[in-house]
Amino acid sequence: MATYKEIKGTQIEVLASDPSNPVEGQVWYNSTSNVLKGSVLTTAGTWATANAMNNARFNLAGTGSTTAGLAFGGEPPGGGGSPRAFTETWNGSAWTEVGDLNVGREAIHGAGTQPAAIAAGGAPTPADTELWNGVSWTEVADMNSGRHSGTMAGATNTAALYMGGTPGGVQLTESWNGTGWTEVNDLNTGRTSLSGSGTYTSAVASGGSPSSTDTATETWNGTNWTTEGNLNTGRELAGAAGSDNSASVYFGGRDSSGPAHALTEEFTKPSFTVKTITD
Repeated sequence: MATYKEIKGTQIEVLASDPSNPVEGQVWYNSTSNVLKGSVLTTAGTWATANAMNNARFNLAGTGSTTAGLAFGGEPPGGGGSPRAFTETWNGSAWTEVGDLNVGREAIHGAGTQPAAIAAGGAPTPADTELWNGVSWTEVADMNSGRHSGTMAGATNTAALYMGGTPGGVQLTESWNGTGWTEVNDLNTGRTSLSGSGTYTSAVASGGSPSSTDTATETWNGTNWTTEGNLNTGRELAGAAGSDNSASVYFGGRDSSGPAHALTEEFTKPSFTVKTITD
């Protein structure tokens, strides 16, 4: 029978305390409790049905957290009809209708938190920008180049980034400082229906359309976009999440032939630590 070292390539570790973040299959001996321990995956993440929104729609925007979320805008069920202005807050268990957008829009995007969000772009008024203060929306300075079906990144409503979009799958990127938009350096690959994550100084933009650009990934350092490794499976209209340009998760979406995906991919940008080398 194979030994642990033959399987794992190392001896069982002897530790004074349990590791804070053990990996699945890791085995160690706790010298304090004199117990041989191991890490076993007990369950996979699951989805559970929660209370429904008050107003059904799609192609809407959302921001916030799992206990303090915000949903706004969107397209009515079945498509057609006027874009929605509805805004709802999520408290971790239920949705509550609050003040509507001043201008109903679909293919809209947002960033920020439940009490302080920004809504930008969308159709049919692609330059409109509105700020949310936790109670109501206020129209503020328009984007320089109105677009819809782009994507946004940003942790607050005073510092956000809008990139890509329609018309034309543009390369344009604009930065929001709380009072106005400034055109900054373009994406290397212009596209629409892409997905973004991160902040206005440290972001990731992935996927999109047309099909020739649906694997493209770029990172933003506050000044320039850098082309990174492509997605394994090109998609548009996916979701993305991440706190900065060093890591992102990209999920769902559809490919150019139409089918929707449940695929999830993780992006990790190599990091480096400077150490002093001694003899």
